[in-house]
Amino acid sequence: MTSGTTRVLIVDDQMMVRQGFTVLLDAEPGIEVVGQAVDGEDAVAKVAELVPDVVLMDIRMSGIGGIEATRLITGTRDTTVKVLVLTTFDLDEYVYEALRAGASGFLLKDASADELAQAVRVVAGGDALLAPNVTKRLIAEFSRLSAGPRAPRVDRVGDLTERETEVLSLIAHGLSNAEIAARLVVAEQTVKTHVSRILIKLGLRDRTQAAVYAYDTGLVRPAGG
Repeated sequence: MTSGTTRVLIVDDQMMVRQGFTVLLDAEPGIEVVGQAVDGEDAVAKVAELVPDVVLMDIRMSGIGGIEATRLITGTRDTTVKVLVLTTFDLDEYVYEALRAGASGFLLKDASADELAQAVRVVAGGDALLAPNVTKRLIAEFSRLSAGPRAPRVDRVGDLTERETEVLSLIAHGLSNAEIAARLVVAEQTVKTHVSRILIKLGLRDRTQAAVYAYDTGLVRPAGG
């Protein structure tokens, strides 16, 4: 971010959608739309050129779609660009695949101007799940339905300590840092330290990726899974 301004790239194959989001976001303090892209290939090129903080990415586009574009944009280990995917309904199977590809959250296309701006700020900050109740439900549902055998349930993940594993599980259940602190009876700053260490040890970008990881490894089971 430059001087506290969040730079946004809007990717959608419909001109009216791109222009509508541009008008809404440019009216918000601290947010600047720096460009638009018409498809996934254009998005990858514009990200390299403009280096935005947040990409609003439509999932369903011709050519290189939003999932593959998200994977290409977030696949570079040192990138700081966050992707927020756009969908028309919340239990969209493609949204889960986009989260697995590296997206930090998702937003419904009929969101209000306030919801849109808040989502951009949350994703840019990287310190909270976007719409935790909905995102958690979507991750749980599609991890349960995903093809292939489920990973065996695990009690510890990678090089994480027992406490870090516990914090990861609570992140996957949609708890905020404050809620985790209350649950574990520790200071919120202590939770923030645990979260930072979890992301570093597992090579993850943010809390949403941590939640996806927790389900994929079998640390957390979807309801009924």
